[in-house]
Amino acid sequence: MKKRRLEQGQYGYRDQHKRQQLLLILLGVLAILLQLGARRFTQQDAFKNILTVMAIVSVLPVANLAAPFLAAFRYRTPGPDFYQKLSPYESQAAVLYDLILTSKELIMPMDGVVVHPLCVLFYCSDPKLPVQKAEAFLNDMFRSLHLDPHAKVFTEETAFFKRVASLKPSDDHEDDGSVDYTIRSLKALSM
Repeated sequence: MKKRRLEQGQYGYRDQHKRQQLLLILLGVLAILLQLGARRFTQQDAFKNILTVMAIVSVLPVANLAAPFLAAFRYRTPGPDFYQKLSPYESQAAVLYDLILTSKELIMPMDGVVVHPLCVLFYCSDPKLPVQKAEAFLNDMFRSLHLDPHAKVFTEETAFFKRVASLKPSDDHEDDGSVDYTIRSLKALSM
């Protein structure tokens, strides 16, 4: 049975994306090593120089893949119990999973994001995340995207679920298209 490809924002995306990135990085490293190894089997200096330049030029794309991979390596998809707790709220608001948002100073692994017309609630399982800095960055980002700055970040799971449970269904509120725009923007900004 073929596994389906998960899209950004779906549960399990982070782990699947990490496996795909690792495969691409390994293939890139293998290509570089093959190019350098092929130098030993040629006698012409011009051909050796071309293979060397090809290997050097191949390093940049591999490094571009490896940098975000290494930055996000330690962040895994949360366990299935988290998904089972959050998925019932998908009928009340839009829910995104496994986003990794970055600023100049922070890497924010957002395990769950609830996008509601009145607010956007973020859950980050990293207890060391400076919540005020993260909220300030997210609200500034929302302002720059011409959205209302209404982000709230939680590092404590019980507080996050308590706040999510207090939301009224998004059908009760008039949506001017900002929910879909917020979802697209968050996916675009995620690693």
